[in-house]
Amino acid sequence: MAATRYQDKVTIVTGGSKGIGEGIVREFVKAGSKVVFCARGVESGLLLENELNASGPGQAMFIPCDVSKEGDLKNVVDRTVEKYGRLDCLINNAGRHPCHKSIDDTSVNELRDLLEVNLVSYFLMCKFALPHLRKTQGNIINLSSLVAQIGQPGATPYVATKGAITSFTRALAIDEAEHNVRVN
Repeated sequence: MAATRYQDKVTIVTGGSKGIGEGIVREFVKAGSKVVFCARGVESGLLLENELNASGPGQAMFIPCDVSKEGDLKNVVDRTVEKYGRLDCLINNAGRHPCHKSIDDTSVNELRDLLEVNLVSYFLMCKFALPHLRKTQGNIINLSSLVAQIGQPGATPYVATKGAITSFTRALAIDEAEHNVRVN
């Protein structure tokens, strides 16, 4: 990303304290964005926040969050808008890939728990963020997986959640086009 490409833009990243999410947070801060990121890992989140605020040029703010809890998700959006007065970009990244096992060995409660993390959290973050993104004609980036298209052995529930994210994203892009909110 070009330096300061996102100067003063406000971005939320879920699952931002490690892995792909951490990389996203780092790049957006490097590009000048004010990034609010959330995750369950408090220690790693606070360490990353401190590191990025020392290096800039953007800013980082960590909020502890369990994406399976609606109140935690609403809190992330509310605190972001309270602090910065706007929201320009939402990046839904948080997710979980359970151990591989057959559908025969997977309970419906395991599927429901996975849906809460991998799909419902995306839905709720979009729902809470969209009133603010419509004002800024912002954008939403929903991370999915190639397995949504090609499948993966021993991962039927996971693949189903990723396929649902892909379809949800396409449908939301159509709905939000009239508000000039881009959804990818």
